[in-house]
Amino acid sequence: MPSLESITVIIVTYLTQKHILINCLKSIDKRVKIKIVENSQKLEFENEILSNFDNVEIICTGENLGYGKGNNFGLKLTKTDYALILNPDLVCDNKFFSNIVKVLDNAKDFSIIGCQYQKDRIFLPAGFFDKKQNQEFAQKFKNEKIDNLEKVDWVTGCSMLVNLKKFSNKEVFDKNFFLYFEEFDLCKSVVDKGENIYTSKYLKIDHLGFQSSLGNNLENKDRANRLREWHWMWSSFYFYKKNYSYMKALCKMFGKLIKSFLKFNYYFLTLQKANKEKYLYRFLGIFNGMIGRSSFFRDNK
Repeated sequence: MPSLESITVIIVTYLTQKHILINCLKSIDKRVKIKIVENSQKLEFENEILSNFDNVEIICTGENLGYGKGNNFGLKLTKTDYALILNPDLVCDNKFFSNIVKVLDNAKDFSIIGCQYQKDRIFLPAGFFDKKQNQEFAQKFKNEKIDNLEKVDWVTGCSMLVNLKKFSNKEVFDKNFFLYFEEFDLCKSVVDKGENIYTSKYLKIDHLGFQSSLGNNLENKDRANRLREWHWMWSSFYFYKKNYSYMKALCKMFGKLIKSFLKFNYYFLTLQKANKEKYLYRFLGIFNGMIGRSSFFRDNK
């Protein structure tokens, strides 16, 4: 029977606020190994974390690798059979780790198990790539009629349990992504191989959302917004291009490209700076995806 000792938690951080990370760490059972992968030269409050949490190891990558490569970095150093990938801006339910052993014991053949939100019933924590099938699942989920362990096509990446025995190497995520769509791409590859992905109602988390990195001052928030808009659009295009075709990606994203261009010009002329930046970086993300450029944008200004 699996135990908590067979799980390693991977938390990728980048200039994450101290109280957010500590709240996350407090919600993790002390018997579980934790690897914090800090996507910079040094975690500012490293000594405080290490002195208060005996089960934590901190590894600094030296640069901002993003979500996928940051998790790959941690997974390559993981020696347990299972890795629980957590965003730092979430808190695990108080029954999470007693339930996770039961879930592992019941899920005999799986590659990934996704968690569910404790309070938020608006955003789906899992679903299907087929539109009709996804709508049917969404209705079942809304009416709380899904099984305790429900088979799905994808789960969200903020909290996912990965069965490392199913992966021949620890390069689990596609390193070409920097932010967004990495988990959908991973899930698509798992489904295409005929392997199993589940979502479990026994694994509950509270997710703050968009608060895992870049601190709390206005300059960092502006940087986070630019990164978010650029990479959401670039990653959307790359996901469709990689998993379907370039023409499919073009059909999905061309309307958004035109809309972003028109809205940028409108907000430029009406001197609305925030909206102007939003649609500029959306446009640039799609355009760079269309011409085949990498996810290079970091906004270091």
